[in-house]
Parts: sequence; structure tokens; C-alpha cells
Amino acid sequence: MAPTTGIHVSPNNRLSRGQARFSGQIDEWVLATEQRLTAVMRESARRTIEVMQTPVSEGGNMPIDTGFLRASLTVVINGKPPQALRVSDGQKHMYNASAIVLEIAKFNAGDRLVAGYTANYALHVEYGARGREGRGFTRLAAQQWSQIVRDVTAEAKARVAARAAR
Repeated sequence: MAPTTGIHVSPNNRLSRGQARFSGQIDEWVLATEQRLTAVMRESARRTIEVMQTPVSEGGNMPIDTGFLRASLTVVINGKPPQALRVSDGQKHMYNASAIVLEIAKFNAGDRLVAGYTANYALHVEYGARGREGRGFTRLAAQQWSQIVRDVTAEAKARVAARAAR
């Protein structure tokens, strides 16, 4: 069976897509406490997945026909990436972001998070096949990891500073 396509966030704050690795921009402030690190990692993972799942019609790279590919997203904490086994039944499918957010809430500093697609054609849509150009929806989201981590870190620092100023 072909493996799924998706992203992996490892305990050392690196996001990988296949063989590529993208270092996060975690600074000393975030590393000072496990609570900060966990919060930044959870939110960064959530936002990266959000980018991955953004439909073409909304400026993203996720093509939507029946919604099956988008709805096949699975998040696994400290487990193996899901295998791409599911075949579309041709019916309309809805993506449930709440289920993904609930799974990400279990992600802690030191854990490994894998977000992957179980639709059997996910790799073809990602990389292209049969003369069709790939959409690169996971690769393009992964390339934004460092910036997402920097943004989330800056927002967390601002919230802490605002609370301290009260």
C-alpha cells in the first residue's frame, strides 16, 4: 500500500514532509517552560493543518470536488502515519475541523504529531499524476511552518505582556 501524504511534527520541533525538514523558530522564551512550548506547538500545528486544508476556492491549494480528500485527514499522536486505503464512494463529504482540533489538544511537548490523508489518491493530488500537475497542498503548508511558529510565538508573548500590564 502507498503511504499517506501529510506532515509530521517531531519532539525536536522540526516539521517534515517526506525527506525535507523545516526547523521551527522556537526562541528561548518559548523553551523556558513546557507549557509555553506545548501551547506554541499545538497552535502552530493547528495553523499548518489549516493552511493544508484551505480549499482552492478560498485561496489555498486543497482541491475540492466531493470533499472526500479533505475529509480523509487524520491526526495521530505518537503513532504511525495512516495508510492511504480509503476509496471515495462519490458522495459529498464534509471536513470536521473540530475532530482535528480535539486530537491536537492531546499533543504535548515531546510528542510526535502526524497529520495525513487516508484517501487513496492523496499522493496523486499532492504530486500530480496522469498528466495532471500536483497541487502541493501539504508541501506548501509545510514551507510556512517557520513563519507560523514565529507568528504564534509573537502572539503568545504579546498575550503574556498584556496580562502582565494589567
